[in-house]
Amino acid sequence: MIKAVFFDIDNTLYNYDVCNEYAMTKLHSYCYEKLGMTKDELEKGIKDAKTLCDVRLGNSCAATHNRLIRFQTMLEILKKPLFPYAYEMEKYYWNSLIDFSKLESGVERLLKNLKENGIFIGIGTNMTADWQFVKLQKFNLGKYIDAVVTSEEVNAEKPSKKLFEVCIQKSGVEPYECVFIGDSVENDIEGAENAGMKAILYTGCLKEEEVEKLLKSGHICVDSFDNVIDIINKM
Repeated sequence: MIKAVFFDIDNTLYNYDVCNEYAMTKLHSYCYEKLGMTKDELEKGIKDAKTLCDVRLGNSCAATHNRLIRFQTMLEILKKPLFPYAYEMEKYYWNSLIDFSKLESGVERLLKNLKENGIFIGIGTNMTADWQFVKLQKFNLGKYIDAVVTSEEVNAEKPSKKLFEVCIQKSGVEPYECVFIGDSVENDIEGAENAGMKAILYTGCLKEEEVEKLLKSGHICVDSFDNVIDIINKM
C-alpha cells in the first residue's frame, strides 16, 4: 500500500521548457535595453558562463542552477558592469518564468485526493530552495505539501540516492511504500528506484518524439495526472 507520494517540480508540475523559453525572450529584451547585448551575445554568454560555473562547482550541486551566479559570471566574462544588472537579471528571469507558468492539468485534483486519503505528499527537486518555494506558492499548493527536499538542502543532486533517502526519512514510511513522480528517467525514475521507491514517469511536458522512446522503456508512464490515482491504488 502506498503511503507517501513525492513530486518533482520542473517539467512535472508545470512545463519548465516552455516557460524558460518565454523568460529568456524577456531577459534578452532587458539585456538589450540595459546593456546593448544582442540575442546571440546573451545566449553564448550564458552558455560560456554555465560551462565555467560547472568547472568551478562541479555539476552535482544545487549552486549549478543559481542564475545569479551564472549571470554574474557571464557579465564578468563579457566585461560588462555587474551592478545592478546581475541581481536584476536573476529576478527578472525567474519572475518572468514563474508569472508565465501554469500548473499542469489534474495536479491539484490529484493532491486533494491524496490528502483526503491520508497520503503523505512531498516534493523532491534539484535546484536551490528559494525559487522552488516561490513556484509552489504561486501554484497555491502549500496546503497539500507535507515536506520539501531540495538538492540544496541535502548537498546532492538527483539521481543521488541521498536525496531520495531524505524523502523517505521525512515521510516516515518504508521505501516501498513511497512513489516518486517526475519527468526524467535518469534523475527521477531510476534515482527513486535505486533508493527502493516506486516511480511513475510523467510525460505530459515532453516532446512527442521523446515520449515515443520512453513508452518503450518499460517504465510506468502517464501523460495526465488524472490517471495517476488509479496507478497508485494498484501498487
